[in-house]
This record gives sequence, structure tokens and C-alpha cells, in this order.
Amino acid sequence: MNIQTPRGTYDILPNEISKWHQMETLIRTVCDLYDYKEIRTPIFEDTKVFKRENDSSDMVNKEMYTFNMGNDSFTLRPEGTAGVIRSFVQNKLYGSMELPAKLYYMGEMFRHERPQKGRQRQFNQFGIENIGAKNPIIDAEVIALGYSIVKSLGIDSVKVLINTLGDDESRKKYKDVLKEHFKDSINDLCADCKKRYELNPLRILDCKIDHNHESIKNAPSLEDSLNHESKKYFEEVLNALDALDIPYEVDDKLVRGLDYYTHTVFEVISTHKDSGSQSTIFGGGRYDNLVDYFGGPTMSGVGFAIGLERLLILANSEGYEFEDENYLDVYIIALENTGYFPLEIATLCRANGFKTEFNVVERSMKSQFKSADRKNAKNIIIIGEDEVKNNEVTIKNIKSKTQVKISVTEIINQLDVFSEGEE
Repeated sequence: MNIQTPRGTYDILPNEISKWHQMETLIRTVCDLYDYKEIRTPIFEDTKVFKRENDSSDMVNKEMYTFNMGNDSFTLRPEGTAGVIRSFVQNKLYGSMELPAKLYYMGEMFRHERPQKGRQRQFNQFGIENIGAKNPIIDAEVIALGYSIVKSLGIDSVKVLINTLGDDESRKKYKDVLKEHFKDSINDLCADCKKRYELNPLRILDCKIDHNHESIKNAPSLEDSLNHESKKYFEEVLNALDALDIPYEVDDKLVRGLDYYTHTVFEVISTHKDSGSQSTIFGGGRYDNLVDYFGGPTMSGVGFAIGLERLLILANSEGYEFEDENYLDVYIIALENTGYFPLEIATLCRANGFKTEFNVVERSMKSQFKSADRKNAKNIIIIGEDEVKNNEVTIKNIKSKTQVKISVTEIINQLDVFSEGEE
């Protein structure tokens, strides 16, 4: 029998997990600095959480893992925003949290698409949602938070792309303009674009198949359809980014992949030579109609999501130095006839904050020293029959090569002394 991981999934092995822990810790630290609180929602939800009427996005129509249990339809979450908003409304956080509510999530998502570097069918995503207030400064600060995370991981080859979809009035006007523009060329475009033409012609601009078609390249600019309020809102977002000294490019073809966005949309992309087609690091935007869709009050939100696999790949490619956590503070070499004494000493060391391992199989002292070396042990404690009888141990610091025999009651003090010498 040779059972493998399903296509589009992978194992994160013990020798790789340390980088994940450090990246996640950095993200949580930045979120704490911005006063965002973590929220954890179910990995699967009622399908209606994600599949909304007339949604033209590929994620909803092609990529969701949906299953039925009796008369109920459930979907493995393909993105984080909808579940967070569902929870925000269900638990009436709009009444118990000070607004805007500042939330973040981190966990597995599922999309059935063609696997490639940095894109899997089961993937890890971090995202934030700022819900309950509508202010251009909030949009800029949300971008700044994500930008800060990216920069903190040593990823310098980045570019911020930003656009506005305007308010409902502006977007409706632009959809009408696009329908008129594409009516003579729509039959030349892909099947998906034909569907988008009816549901949401803005999504034609985001087509990955026909993006070089003349009708798309020459499509009217959304800017010409924006009303005064939408133009003013976007101008203030850009002014706030200028105040934060965050460089950006306005991309009037940027519409994002989900249909619930209004006003500000943005992507931060990698310009690194190795990023290839998977250049988007994170993206998001403002949404005005999601909270009331789930039965809550009318209020606006803004957020973004980052694929953590891609973030880690980029951090590695740009040479970010993760700490080597493959070490032990103490390795206990146990000789014959030492009984439970090594276990007791290991427990004592662990209780005082020292990463400790001890030998549990019959091996020579030489073999155990090799094991301690492979585990990058900083200190070695040697226990034999005499040490057990006298309630003492021999302890050696690898760096200083200092070796002393001490009573059990002195072990922790001696380890502290050795640790100070290593600083």
C-alpha cells in the first residue's frame, strides 16, 4: 500500500514547522500592535455563507468544496471574510465590541484549482477585517498593516496596486458602460466572460484567459463613471497612503476576484524575479453590503487576506533569516542502572523552562554524545550509578567546555549560570 497526500495538499514536516511558528508569531505581534483581536470560525459553513445570489467569481462557481449531509449543504471555507462577517452578525459583535471591530483570522482554506507553486487546494491564510466604520484613513491603515508584515519578513521587492470601484451608483453606471463596450466583442471572449457579461461585467477585466484581448485592453476607465463622492473618497485614501510614505500605483483594471467589494480595492504584489505568475502577496478591499446581507445592521467593512505559503516562499527567496530553533538546552546521557532518575532530572529541567531530552534506549556513552551533538544540545548532564546513589549529576557546558559535578538541588542554578555565559 502506498497512500499519498491528495493532489493539492502537502505535509508541513517537523524540520519546516519552526519557520511557520516564527512567521505566525510575527503576524500576531503586528496585529497586537494595531489592536486587532483573533477570531476563529468553523472550517466548514452553510454553503449560503459563500454562495450568494448572482456571484460571478470563479471561487464561488468553480472552486468550492461543497458536500451534502441529509438536506443540508455545507462548504469547506474557500476564504475567510464571509465566515467572519457571519460570526460578527450571529454573535451580535456590532453591539458588544467597540466599533470599528478589528478582527483577524489564521487557518486553513480550501479551493479546487490547479495546484502550482505557492497555490494549493488546502492552503493557509491570514486575514483582517475592520468592520463598522467607513473612513479613507482606515483603508490606508489596513494596507499599512499588511505592508508592515511583508516588510518585517524581509520582503522588499513589493509594489502596491490600488483602484476604486466606487459606490453602488458609480459601479452600476460603469457596468452599463462596460456592457455597451463589450456587446460587439463578447462572443470572441471565453465562456466565463460570457457569464460575467450578464452577472458582473467588471469581472471581465480580471479574466486570466483573455486579458490581452483588445476589447479588454481598451476597455473604458472606471474613473469616468465615478461620481463626486467616490472620487473624493479615493483621493483621500491615496492622500493617507502618501502620509504613511507607502508607494503605490493606481491600476484602473484592478477589480479583485470577489463580487462584494466597493470603493477601495488593492493588491500588494511581488516584483522579485522568482515570483513568476504567483506574484500577488495579499489583496483585499472595502465592502459595504456584507453585514446587512447576513442580517446585521447596515455598516461598512474593509480587509485583506494573505496566503501564508506564498508569504513564506517569498521570505525565503529574499533571504530572511529565521532563527534556528533546532536545539536543546539540556541533553541527559543516562548510563546503565539509573532507573527513573534521568526522567526526574528531565522533568525538573523542563519545569524550569529548559528544553530537555534524555536517552531512553540502551546505547553507549559515545553514541549518546553523538545524539546530543545532532540535537545541538547546549548542555549535557551525565548520570551513572554513582550519581544516582549520591543524588548528584555531572553537567557540562558545550560552549565553554566547563564540566562540574553538583547536587540535584544545584542543577537549575548552574544551568542559569551557563545560560548567562552564552549571552
